[in-house]
Amino acid sequence: MHFKVIVGEQVYAVEVPDALLGEAQEFHARLDRDMDRGWQMSRAFVAQPDRLQRCQIVADKLLTGLMQGNEATAMLMASYIALRMPGAIGVDIDTEGEMQNTEVLYA
Repeated sequence: MHFKVIVGEQVYAVEVPDALLGEAQEFHARLDRDMDRGWQMSRAFVAQPDRLQRCQIVADKLLTGLMQGNEATAMLMASYIALRMPGAIGVDIDTEGEMQNTEVLYA
Protein backbone atom coordinates (compact mmCIF):
# COMPACT_ATOMS: atom_id res chain seq x y z
CA MET A 1 0.00 0.00 0.00
CA HIS A 2 1.22 3.49 -0.85
CA PHE A 3 0.61 6.00 1.95
CA LYS A 4 1.12 9.68 1.14
CA VAL A 5 2.49 12.03 3.78
CA ILE A 6 2.42 15.77 3.14
CA VAL A 7 4.60 17.95 5.36
CA GLY A 8 4.44 21.56 4.20
CA GLU A 9 5.69 21.58 0.61
CA GLN A 10 7.32 18.15 0.95
CA VAL A 11 5.52 14.95 -0.07
CA TYR A 12 6.68 11.54 1.14
CA ALA A 13 5.55 8.11 0.05
CA VAL A 14 5.54 5.44 2.74
CA GLU A 15 5.34 1.92 1.41
CA VAL A 16 3.36 -0.30 3.79
CA PRO A 17 3.57 -4.03 3.02
CA ASP A 18 0.11 -5.61 3.00
CA ALA A 19 1.31 -8.26 5.46
CA LEU A 20 2.17 -5.54 7.99
CA LEU A 21 -1.47 -4.50 8.20
CA GLY A 22 -2.28 -7.79 9.90
CA GLU A 23 1.01 -8.39 11.70
CA ALA A 24 1.05 -5.07 13.54
CA GLN A 25 -2.22 -5.57 15.43
CA GLU A 26 -0.56 -5.95 18.85
CA PHE A 27 1.58 -2.87 18.27
CA HIS A 28 -1.52 -0.89 17.24
CA ALA A 29 -3.40 -2.15 20.31
CA ARG A 30 -0.52 -0.93 22.49
CA LEU A 31 -0.74 2.51 20.88
CA ASP A 32 -4.47 2.56 21.64
CA ARG A 33 -3.86 1.58 25.27
CA ASP A 34 -1.33 4.41 25.62
CA MET A 35 -3.81 6.92 24.16
CA ASP A 36 -6.63 5.58 26.37
CA ARG A 37 -4.95 7.49 29.23
CA GLY A 38 -5.36 10.79 27.40
CA TRP A 39 -2.87 12.75 25.33
CA GLN A 40 -1.39 16.22 25.14
CA MET A 41 -2.35 17.47 21.68
CA SER A 42 -0.43 20.70 21.17
CA ARG A 43 -1.80 23.07 23.82
CA ALA A 44 -4.81 20.98 24.85
CA PHE A 45 -4.93 17.78 26.89
CA VAL A 46 -7.51 15.40 25.42
CA ALA A 47 -8.72 12.95 28.06
CA GLN A 48 -10.40 10.57 25.61
CA PRO A 49 -9.05 10.98 22.07
CA ASP A 50 -11.55 9.93 19.42
CA ARG A 51 -10.58 7.98 16.31
CA LEU A 52 -9.57 11.05 14.30
CA GLN A 53 -7.59 12.52 17.19
CA ARG A 54 -5.78 9.20 17.65
CA CYS A 55 -4.81 9.27 13.98
CA GLN A 56 -3.59 12.86 14.36
CA ILE A 57 -1.45 11.77 17.31
CA VAL A 58 -0.09 8.84 15.32
CA ALA A 59 0.57 11.13 12.33
CA ASP A 60 2.82 13.18 14.59
CA LYS A 61 4.73 9.99 15.45
CA LEU A 62 4.85 9.15 11.73
CA LEU A 63 6.44 12.55 11.08
CA THR A 64 9.04 11.88 13.77
CA GLY A 65 9.84 8.53 12.16
CA LEU A 66 10.27 10.16 8.75
CA MET A 67 12.46 12.97 10.07
CA GLN A 68 14.68 10.47 11.91
CA GLY A 69 14.90 8.18 8.89
CA ASN A 70 13.16 5.40 10.81
CA GLU A 71 11.31 3.58 8.04
CA ALA A 72 9.91 0.91 10.37
CA THR A 73 8.23 3.50 12.60
CA ALA A 74 6.84 5.34 9.59
CA MET A 75 5.36 2.11 8.19
CA LEU A 76 3.82 1.11 11.54
CA MET A 77 2.24 4.53 12.03
CA ALA A 78 0.96 4.68 8.45
CA SER A 79 -0.57 1.23 8.84
CA TYR A 80 -2.33 2.32 12.06
CA ILE A 81 -3.94 5.27 10.27
CA ALA A 82 -4.90 3.19 7.23
CA LEU A 83 -6.59 0.59 9.42
CA ARG A 84 -8.37 3.02 11.74
CA MET A 85 -9.58 5.31 8.95
CA PRO A 86 -10.77 3.01 6.15
CA GLY A 87 -10.19 4.53 2.74
CA ALA A 88 -7.42 6.84 3.94
CA ILE A 89 -4.60 7.23 1.43
CA GLY A 90 -2.43 9.59 3.46
CA VAL A 91 -2.15 12.52 5.82
CA ASP A 92 -1.38 16.22 5.56
CA ILE A 93 0.55 16.90 8.76
CA ASP A 94 0.28 20.33 10.35
CA THR A 95 3.71 21.69 11.25
CA GLU A 96 2.52 24.99 12.73
CA GLY A 97 2.07 23.55 16.22
CA GLU A 98 -1.58 22.50 16.09
CA MET A 99 -1.78 18.72 15.93
CA GLN A 100 -5.57 18.95 15.58
CA ASN A 101 -5.11 20.59 12.15
CA THR A 102 -3.52 17.46 10.69
CA GLU A 103 -5.85 16.09 8.01
CA VAL A 104 -6.49 12.54 6.89
CA LEU A 105 -6.55 12.29 3.09
CA TYR A 106 -8.97 10.19 1.07
CA ALA A 107 -9.05 9.31 -2.64
